Amino acid sequence: MDIKKIIESLSPNEKKILPNIEEKDIQNICKKSNLDKTSVTRALDYLKDKKIINLTQERKKIIEIDINGAFYRKKGLPERRLLNLLNEQRIIPLQKAQEQSKLSLDEFKASIGVLKKKALIELKHGKIILNANKGEIAKKTLEEIFLESLPIEYDLLTEEQKYALKSLQNRKKLIQIKENKTSKIELTDIGKKIIKSGIKSRNLIEQISPKILKKESLWKGKKFRRYNIKYPVSKISGGKRHFVNQASDYARKIWTEMGFKEMTGNLIQSSFWNFDALFTAQDHPVREMQDTFFIDKKITLPDKKLVKKIQESHEKGTTGSKGWNYKWNEEEAKKSVLRTHTTCLSAQILANLKPQDLPCKFFAIGKCFRNETVDWSHGFEFNQSEGIVVDENVNFRHLLGYLKQFFQKMGYDKIRFRPAYFPYTEPSVEIDVWLPDRKVWIELGGAGIFRPEVTIPLLGKPIPVLAWGPGFDRILTNYYEVKDLRELYKNDLTKLRKMKFWMK
Repeated sequence: MDIKKIIESLSPNEKKILPNIEEKDIQNICKKSNLDKTSVTRALDYLKDKKIINLTQERKKIIEIDINGAFYRKKGLPERRLLNLLNEQRIIPLQKAQEQSKLSLDEFKASIGVLKKKALIELKHGKIILNANKGEIAKKTLEEIFLESLPIEYDLLTEEQKYALKSLQNRKKLIQIKENKTSKIELTDIGKKIIKSGIKSRNLIEQISPKILKKESLWKGKKFRRYNIKYPVSKISGGKRHFVNQASDYARKIWTEMGFKEMTGNLIQSSFWNFDALFTAQDHPVREMQDTFFIDKKITLPDKKLVKKIQESHEKGTTGSKGWNYKWNEEEAKKSVLRTHTTCLSAQILANLKPQDLPCKFFAIGKCFRNETVDWSHGFEFNQSEGIVVDENVNFRHLLGYLKQFFQKMGYDKIRFRPAYFPYTEPSVEIDVWLPDRKVWIELGGAGIFRPEVTIPLLGKPIPVLAWGPGFDRILTNYYEVKDLRELYKNDLTKLRKMKFWMK
């Protein structure tokens, strides 16, 4: 191998690094070469490809102190603070001990458990009794010694330190275990020869500039740094919108092209708009804590006349309806919730419409929240696509037509509708789409025509209102082949960069 040619191919950063390779640590090489970590890491990769160095990665587990651990290292562990108190009084009632130690209930309970396990205290008749002598009290515990020793490499732990680690791991945010990557750097035989021969190249032009090209004397008779044009360069990932936002923007485009206006509103809504205005009974299971996130704040209700109409709709019904036959509670309607659907926006729009606004069409795409157990197919937040058409001349077939057109534009060729039930629509349907690659039908959400119990209080008369609110996340998971719904909300940059663009 021609050592001279290799030297002529070295970049300025590579030349800065090579004399400092014996440091064998990237941080030290950065200091010696006066380069940042990124520049050093990149230059090391180039030197490795030129077979000048051997570069291997080592993974090490490092135990570091966490936020609560840092506090306790400074102020003392809870059991130490309780032990110091007992050293002064020796016997203290439990309640008094907690008050005087100024420990939280969780800290106090944990301290009792630790000190009992170490046989330093005993509990009798609701009192804490100190069993330790002055020497035992003064002696630092294994946990205290361990906290003071951090950070420390996991593989270097003694048996005593492992015991302390296990004890502290059961406590919240005292310690954390991180995996650190370290680079092992060694010169190859070629690298040793280059160092021995010297790495300076005279009359070597590193970079061509307009200034050099203009003046012949600056480049004539001189050598240019050798470049390997076949050398693989690092991949450059262009900026792009999050794939969920891409799909949402596409859906917005479809609705606006169909003549719809977008509805927007707060994520926090009153129960009045989220449930009552949509004729959902106040004792309906969907309003329970098991399904809804309630917020500890009451919201002022809208116009009293409107509230009265909603109340009458619930208690007595409207034309041809008996309502729910119960006493409607205004305080229940004031409760605030994280909206469980975007249909609450439709209710607010209807309440503010004037006769001259009709006919009209609105849509919404936004986040909703349900108190669900999080797994691969469920989450506590999801995206919903909402829509309403308010027109005296529309009917059920128009509803099916709007839905069919939307989902076809979203890339689904086969759509079917099944009868369904919802508290605020009648008739109601479920929307299914066919997935040809999986050969299955999947359900995407519900739709229907608002009941008179919804439209009469809000609009003043039973004008037909076509309404739908299919979940949007199902569309996303199918298109992007996401098997776990939680992937929609993770910030894994590697996966996000690989996600295909929305091209339907």
